[in-house]
Amino acid sequence: MERRDAAENRLRILDAAQRLFDGHGVENVSMNQIAIEAGIGPGTLYRRYRNKSELCLDLIKDTVVLLFEEMEAFLELHASAPPRERLQGVLALFLRFREKKVQLLAGVENPASSGRGFQARAASPLYEELHGLLVRLLDEMAAAGQHQPDSIFTADLLLTALSSDFYLFQKKTRGMSSETFLEQLFLSFLGLNAG
Repeated sequence: MERRDAAENRLRILDAAQRLFDGHGVENVSMNQIAIEAGIGPGTLYRRYRNKSELCLDLIKDTVVLLFEEMEAFLELHASAPPRERLQGVLALFLRFREKKVQLLAGVENPASSGRGFQARAASPLYEELHGLLVRLLDEMAAAGQHQPDSIFTADLLLTALSSDFYLFQKKTRGMSSETFLEQLFLSFLGLNAG
């Protein structure tokens, strides 16, 4: 059980971070600014969160849990559908979630604070859980003769393409809609038309 003062500090940190992120964007806010806004010392902040990525993940933790519950409910509801359709549905749910939580997801995925790039992103609980779900569906596709390449590698590629920086580049610079993005994922990685 968390000590009362630690719980209060956590709430102050999360409240301060959310206010600063809403006002200035995740990229433009430093950990020191968050500590000052929360009225705590930097040491207190860094004992709880090693970097902004961990803080962003804590801010969206509850909605991430809801996302995976929604994905599992979707998979149960469509249990008799072909695995490729269920994979498409899961990816569509994730893209909708990405749209709603774009800044915080970018903060979770930002490897700059760890210096480990992709390894840091792949080690996040969000990545690991989504990766496991994608591998499961890709393995089902393979068993049904709909997918040949290595499922683990393909899931890594899909999640790399679903990363904030790539997704936002495709939307903002290339003018791609979420629907077109999903369709291109299927064509490029799975050789299938979406839908």
